Amino acid sequence: MARIVAAADLDEADVVVEVGPGRGALTRRLLPRVARVIAIEMDDNLAETLPARLDNPPNLSVVAGDARTIDLSQILEAGQPYKVVANLPYYAANPIIRRFLESEPRPSSMVTMVQREVADSMTAPPGKMTLLSVATQFYASARTVCQVPPAAFRPPPKVTSTVVRLALLPSRSLEEGDAAGFFDLVRAGFSAPRKQLRNSLGHGLGIGSQESMQLLETAGIDGSRRAETLELEEWLETYRQWKRLGQSLAVAREKVC
Repeated sequence: MARIVAAADLDEADVVVEVGPGRGALTRRLLPRVARVIAIEMDDNLAETLPARLDNPPNLSVVAGDARTIDLSQILEAGQPYKVVANLPYYAANPIIRRFLESEPRPSSMVTMVQREVADSMTAPPGKMTLLSVATQFYASARTVCQVPPAAFRPPPKVTSTVVRLALLPSRSLEEGDAAGFFDLVRAGFSAPRKQLRNSLGHGLGIGSQESMQLLETAGIDGSRRAETLELEEWLETYRQWKRLGQSLAVAREKVC
């Protein structure tokens, strides 16, 4: 718990959103350090009893709800900066993290404990990238804080955990609404990750090999590479060229018609 709190780099003026406080082991450490803790708890009984369990601290607000679907604008004041600190359940870690990365308002940082394999993917460098790597690093700079062995828990799980810190980045240089299209292209690239990119991208996008090669050449990428080797900026440039190609094809069809 101490490593998680330290990695969050908390200040007495901070607002912290904690996901899944349970019986309040982490909450108890957060409350003396920050201005306010907003705890989101899916278990109604735990949500109801948490304040009394912690002696009803004035800077604690408990929200009964599912962090995977909750409307963040309803629990945070407009324009209020905040940080996320959480021990996330393994089964819900990915959708919860995506919720905070993709929804408004976004936090300034997140410190979460996840399964080691998930953390390795989130922080992976080019050469070991996955779809999750791109999805995480599109929004944030990710680094590993520490490993947590099974013996640290009671009862011990069968997997090793990792604490990860995400520092949110400014919005990427894509037009509004383009994030969905960008991730459609990335998913296409990873649709057959063992194949060369010209083949996996062509298959995933439903285009011919000639169009796929043209797209990659225009983006300055060797079509014989695999999706795992591309850096984030290379994916972004490929998407920009894909948009231009699509616009060119649309103009050509209008002229024919």
